[in-house]
Amino acid sequence: MIPGLPVRLAAIVLAVVLLAGCERRSDLADPPVDLGPFDLGLNIVVADDAQKVPISRDATPEEWEAALGKAVEARFGRYDGDRFYNIGISVAGYALAPPGVPVLAAPKSVLVITVNVWDDERQQKLNGAGTRFTIFESLSGEQVIGTGLTRSKKEQMDALSYNAAKVIENWFLEHPQWFGPGIPVPDPEAEGEAPAVATSAAATPATAAAPAAGTTRPQPSPLAPAPAAGAILISPLAPATADPAPAGAVN
Repeated sequence: MIPGLPVRLAAIVLAVVLLAGCERRSDLADPPVDLGPFDLGLNIVVADDAQKVPISRDATPEEWEAALGKAVEARFGRYDGDRFYNIGISVAGYALAPPGVPVLAAPKSVLVITVNVWDDERQQKLNGAGTRFTIFESLSGEQVIGTGLTRSKKEQMDALSYNAAKVIENWFLEHPQWFGPGIPVPDPEAEGEAPAVATSAAATPATAAAPAAGTTRPQPSPLAPAPAAGAILISPLAPATADPAPAGAVN
């Protein structure tokens, strides 16, 4: 026991450390789930207008753009279909649990993002207005103790970004009409704010569709399709190398 630390407080510290070590690891080594013709086109993130809650570590827009861009590339760069889809993410707000004594109801880490997806070939936005997601750092979203004592800021951001990419993938699975034959139609039910989740139930992994033999892979449009009025214009990020997900990321 740490000298001078009350027994109950020491027990809480030990519980936090054990919980941090029990989180499931990355699923990125598994075959990607079936998204039909999906191939990642533009991977674009903007965080210039991100709002930080008062009790939080600081993170720059550049740090969020790098973390989320890397997570999106790691997950969606595995697909090798024959139709490009462009993903745009805007960071609306965040909280990164600060370091300190872990107590029940301590500040939690959370990320709020707005996501848009375009069919690149048809220059068509698929989800109407941007869809908002609230992402938690824990597996279930029911985080009891903050991770400020057990994780660095980068580890928290990496876990949130990994979970965000996983949530987007699960969201795609809920809208198979976007990836089927024919002309996709924007789904009004995909608009607005999605439930606050860390991740949805994962589908059975399946290998993504690949281009037919002898065909030449197309390249995504040099510019993202024009967003709806009032949307934020964002620039593509350079592709990032996929790393294993941080401890604490969902599977």
